[in-house]
Amino acid sequence: MPGEYAIDVRDVTKIYKLYDKPIDRLKESLNPFHRNYHRDFYALNHISFQVKKGETVGIIGTNGSGKSTILKIITGVLTPTTGTAEVDGVISALLELGAGFNMDYTGIENIYMNGTMMGFSRKEMDEKLQDILDFADIGDFVYQPVKTYSSGMFVRLAFALAINVDPEILIVDEALSVGDVFFQAKCYRRMEEIRKSGTTILMVTHDMGSIIKYCDKVVLLNKGEFVAEGAPGRMVDMYKKILAGQMDSLKEELEEMNDFSGDSVSGGGLEDKTFKKEETHGGGLMKDRIAVNANRTEYGDGRAEIFDFGLEDQRGNLSNLILKGEMFTIREKIRFYADIKAPIFTYTIKDKKGTSLTGTNTMYEGADIKPVKNGDMYEVSFTQKMTLQGGEYLLSMSCTGFEGEEHVVYHRLYDVASITVISNKNTVGVYDMESTVEAKLTKGGEG
Repeated sequence: MPGEYAIDVRDVTKIYKLYDKPIDRLKESLNPFHRNYHRDFYALNHISFQVKKGETVGIIGTNGSGKSTILKIITGVLTPTTGTAEVDGVISALLELGAGFNMDYTGIENIYMNGTMMGFSRKEMDEKLQDILDFADIGDFVYQPVKTYSSGMFVRLAFALAINVDPEILIVDEALSVGDVFFQAKCYRRMEEIRKSGTTILMVTHDMGSIIKYCDKVVLLNKGEFVAEGAPGRMVDMYKKILAGQMDSLKEELEEMNDFSGDSVSGGGLEDKTFKKEETHGGGLMKDRIAVNANRTEYGDGRAEIFDFGLEDQRGNLSNLILKGEMFTIREKIRFYADIKAPIFTYTIKDKKGTSLTGTNTMYEGADIKPVKNGDMYEVSFTQKMTLQGGEYLLSMSCTGFEGEEHVVYHRLYDVASITVISNKNTVGVYDMESTVEAKLTKGGEG
């Protein structure tokens, strides 16, 4: 393996044999004619990528795309059916709760046992012990059997061990989703420290903000197939298209990347007959270039239709990714099929639990909206500063109005698109007050 690579995955395939009934395994092993009673399931299908020394690489994809499988092959937990995964350096891996721990041993005993398995002497682990205990911060529970731990204490100890043994390669698989927010913040600060010190990091997470903030490169998988690798922002946008079922749009983007960029791409792993292509009204629609929720809820009386919409970042790019602190625009295009005196155009941003966090409409904003006739079309844009904390949100929009005392919905789209807010600084709560801080140190109470 060339010296520049810490990890070199070459044409790795992992096949599992699936049997309908347990007896079929025995039938197959005893059959004199070598008849198959199983079907092959490709957890990974000819996956190749490299990770340079000192690089931070993320692996993303939907559930079942093979992310954890490839990490287990890299760490030696699993053996590939075909292909190779070569590693140059000492690995510290945090794959899943309980991996490498003896549930009957105490926390201290597990620390020393895992240290020995990683090649450290007792003396070396003695020197690292206090740092591990300080980081885990689980008190006297470290002297109790780990089977008595809560999941939170377990992950604190496991991560403290993995990250405080000065690893050359750190591999993390969704482990941080278990700890509380303060412990997660401490883990990410420590990861940033070891990243700057030159440690190679390979991470799997569904936190797209962390992927964009920390990774130099991202590998996108889908259903065991390699889709693409490249810049984090672009890979996350492509992942959003897979989530939303926009396969045609994604294939077009892959073709463009093949033609015009140095990113590595593949057409594999994109077929899914359960996804439905967005209904379009002509070419060049904004919604075809962002991730749209294929399972959205929509209703209305049909007198208006929001036939196109989009999210624009400060640079005018259509994207579901918005940087905290920057201006962004929500665009809507509405076609009318009846005369309406006073239409109202709206948007709402909710969290993943469905709580409305913010939103506005043209009536609140005092916009001069003219009466419309059958066949008219309105283009509406809402431009504002993104002050929500980093995280995942859902966008809804509608065209409504008042007819007499009655509130009428002409067309409403619930949770039509996701918004991923990328932040380098999160404060407490839902949004940032954008405080200006002044602090003055006075000597001995003077001043």
